[in-house]
Amino acid sequence: MKLKTYLAVGLASSLLAAGTASAEVKIGIAAEPYPPFASLDASGNWVGWEIEVADAICAAAELDCVITPVAWDGIIPSLTGQQIDAIMASMSITEERMKTIDFSDPYYNTPAVIVADKSMDIEPTPDSLAGKIVGIQASTIHQTYANTYFGDAAEIRVYQTQDEANQDLVAGRIDATQADSIAMADFVNSDAGQCCEIKGAVANDEAILGKGVGAGVRKGDDALRESLNKGIAAILADGTHAEITSRYFTTSIYSE
Repeated sequence: MKLKTYLAVGLASSLLAAGTASAEVKIGIAAEPYPPFASLDASGNWVGWEIEVADAICAAAELDCVITPVAWDGIIPSLTGQQIDAIMASMSITEERMKTIDFSDPYYNTPAVIVADKSMDIEPTPDSLAGKIVGIQASTIHQTYANTYFGDAAEIRVYQTQDEANQDLVAGRIDATQADSIAMADFVNSDAGQCCEIKGAVANDEAILGKGVGAGVRKGDDALRESLNKGIAAILADGTHAEITSRYFTTSIYSE
């Protein structure tokens, strides 16, 4: 099954009855590109690791899914407002978000890292980042983490997209950025990111950084959540998850 794409968000239809799909399930992704997880190709199609994994999960769960891009900072309101039915946009499972929405089981889990110019002697610690300018994507776990751990010592500069933060890092307008390790590995291995390197993972705080990335669903939508869990378990068990991952990354990005 190939995921279809909605370029505009419509009203959500009823989803599941008696645990089976009764209509299309709108899978919300961030409209802002986030390679290698999700981005637009030259033909205007959404491609990437997370797009392929969403496709595989939906196929295994026998769900008729459509990709529905939504601005990242409005993606949870779009879910609670029934404009989309699930979020699969590298959203970490955190206690704060679980006050508003429910989550499936995790389908990937990677650390948060600090990236800076190769010439800079920076470590992923508050002391090392003191006096530095740290760029962070808005409305992410990284913004919460940076404000909590680095905000007293560093200047936190907020961007709407991680790509904007990366551009300012390359231009020297910020000293460092914090983001997901896989996304930043893709950046530093690109032509644009040759200036920079990963300086290391920040100290883990599960209350902020979460328990991995899962699919967000509306509170009480247990039928859809259980269907997605079925799909996640199936692609982990039959090797589909590993096969997709091997085409994008050199190591597994799933850990229990």
